[in-house]
Amino acid sequence: MFCNTSKEIGGMGHGLKRKEDARFLQGKGHYVDDVKLPGMLYMDIVRSPYAYAKILNIDATKALEIPGVLAVITGRDLEKYNLHWMPTLMSDTQMVLPTDTVMYYAQEVCAVIATERYIAADGVAAVEVEYEPMKPIMDPHKALDPGMPILRPDKGKTDNHIWHWEAGDREATDKLFANADVVVKEQVYIPRIHVASIETCGCVADFDPVEAHLTMYMTTQAPHAIRTVIALVAGHVGLSEEKVRVIASDIGGGFGGKVPVYPGYVIAIAASVLIGKPVKWIEDRMENLQADSFARDYDMTCELAATKDGKIQGLRIKTLADHGYTDAAANPSKYPAGMFSICTGSYDYGVAFTEMDAVYTNKPPGGVAYRCSFRVTEAVHAIERMVDRLALEIGKDSAQLRMENFIKKEQFPYHSPLGWEYDSGDYGPALQMAMDIVGYDELRKEQAEKRKRGELMGIGICSFTEVVGAGPSKDFDILGIKMFDSAEIRVHPTGKAIARFGTKSQGQGHETTYAQIIAQELGIPAEHIHIEEGDTDTAPYGLGTYASRSTPTAGAAAAVAARKLRDKARKIAAYLLEVSEEDLEWEVGKFYVKGAPEKSKTIQELVFAAYTNHPQGMEAGFEATHYYDPPNLTFPFGSYICVVDIDPETGSIKIRRFVAIDDCGNIINPMIVQGQIHGGLTQGLAPAMFEELIYDEDGNMLNGSFMDYLVPTAVESPSWETGHTITPCPHHPIGAKGVGESPTVGAPPAIANAIIDALSHLGVTHIDIPITPQKVWNILVEKGVIEAV
Repeated sequence: MFCNTSKEIGGMGHGLKRKEDARFLQGKGHYVDDVKLPGMLYMDIVRSPYAYAKILNIDATKALEIPGVLAVITGRDLEKYNLHWMPTLMSDTQMVLPTDTVMYYAQEVCAVIATERYIAADGVAAVEVEYEPMKPIMDPHKALDPGMPILRPDKGKTDNHIWHWEAGDREATDKLFANADVVVKEQVYIPRIHVASIETCGCVADFDPVEAHLTMYMTTQAPHAIRTVIALVAGHVGLSEEKVRVIASDIGGGFGGKVPVYPGYVIAIAASVLIGKPVKWIEDRMENLQADSFARDYDMTCELAATKDGKIQGLRIKTLADHGYTDAAANPSKYPAGMFSICTGSYDYGVAFTEMDAVYTNKPPGGVAYRCSFRVTEAVHAIERMVDRLALEIGKDSAQLRMENFIKKEQFPYHSPLGWEYDSGDYGPALQMAMDIVGYDELRKEQAEKRKRGELMGIGICSFTEVVGAGPSKDFDILGIKMFDSAEIRVHPTGKAIARFGTKSQGQGHETTYAQIIAQELGIPAEHIHIEEGDTDTAPYGLGTYASRSTPTAGAAAAVAARKLRDKARKIAAYLLEVSEEDLEWEVGKFYVKGAPEKSKTIQELVFAAYTNHPQGMEAGFEATHYYDPPNLTFPFGSYICVVDIDPETGSIKIRRFVAIDDCGNIINPMIVQGQIHGGLTQGLAPAMFEELIYDEDGNMLNGSFMDYLVPTAVESPSWETGHTITPCPHHPIGAKGVGESPTVGAPPAIANAIIDALSHLGVTHIDIPITPQKVWNILVEKGVIEAV
């Protein structure tokens, strides 16, 4: 229905050059860092060299003596205006600037405002801060031990426990496990990683003291939510919401890391308000890695129960989550653990229980949904590792075990044992397609032959079910704001349109996708539809782009808004053609009279009539707005197969083939989907084999730059092979489900399963990601395959 040919796709374009030219003519560049405003000042931030320390004194005398340094702002300065603390998205609080204690390495301590960026950096170097270091809590397992420092006494805490969450039937699950034929158990750790976007975070805060109006140019995925948070934080000093405008222009990647409100934003606002001039803050790469919101950091005790022949019967998972010094996770309010309860996966069984405890430590705050729908990556990794573990335990092929346990097509909508209602699915064909493409049976024969020769080859599978499209207002909100989304369509008299959305693209191609949806619904050519996002003064209120929610929510809003306009066009057509509405047929782009197709009116003619010759009593114009509140989430799925070869002398790992079959419901634009999948697979490769934030026992980050934090490049990325099945979502207006995060969710366990499969005959049952050559080499030495040098 929505698939276009390559020629048609290529002909639409994004209009980026036109928008870029316009911005530069106005003195506002393509990205936030390009924004230049008259009299603009620059901000840099002094950051803590300690993970946990008392601040004894901040001496800014030398900094203020530098020509061009105008001010140094401390937590004590902000405290005078009650701006030194702010709310997090999970209803916790975090420091904007500390008044007495720093809580993690690279935390903001104070800010320097200067006339030039490099002068501000010189000012930062000249600020002298005296600390009294304390012993930090870096191990979440020790955070609750007696005698440990209480990190958040401001919360009335007597320990470092944040919350306990659970889902499922504990009693029934425990009983099942006590009587199961087979129980497999593994400790699965997913380490802390970082989104590492091309563009770091930044903003320009421009406060107009005459109008008492703030304009924020910033790298945010959720402009309206940020505006509301600014009003909540600073409303008491006059920045009420109608006086705040947030503009997010083009963004170089977000992946969840640009959803939160960072202290740098608030400090820049405070500086602009206090000084009365625009203030720019752009963090550098090391600041971005060391202090911004992290992802993952889940330690999971996973158990799977089954019969002797491999019928899965139950799942039990207990998780410890390290949230750093404050719970700033980007999750819906009612879901402190996000969508982790999707951990039952793609399999049909009736009993499950999962519980989680979150603790404070002296690490940066956060818990962003790094290109996944609120902790789905961790959930999928847990179940897909355990299914492979069960296959190894009972000696059954891992593909066969999955096929035998999949939820069947006729069982949908399917109610999972942890409370989700899966909308639709057909899992077997997706896995079979991946097996056929990769030549699965022949690969297994090749593997057996290679093992006889001492060669190491592995085949890994991940058959995942995702949950995206947050979310239905009955369950989903952030800071109390329901997670609907919006679209406003205005069609001008000549039949050209502008459509505005509450989402914000960071490279997903919204300009193309949204235009195609409206074009399909109304018949206006996509190249005649201008798409606009990211400006709170013009766009309808929305909750932004993350968790693969753009097409499931805003795309649906566009379709419904377009159908409202089509209904109006039908009334106008009936008036102009002098027939009843029931006598009209719709063909994309026009209405015609049943049985007399020569009597018709195009959408362009009908739009013009809406301004010039509409029925008496009808409201003029051709505009519609819709706020879409989905009845349920959407559940895209897929099956990935990875084939690896391991050098038994060095432990180096080569991904020979990787086949990814995705099902995201109806596909709007194949090229956009392919781009999302290829990028997502590379981001899934990253945590599987490369990325991990490492701290020592004193809280120092040991790999806080790209010299040490490994991000895969085109050199390390294999040639991804992709395909798809189509299982439409039954409740979505156009049957779409969303795909942006599926590959990041599915790739890590597929790669991990392949590497572990290559070593399984040596007695290896699990390796925590990232699985590096060093880890593999150590295992080969331990197993006696090679001798240590």
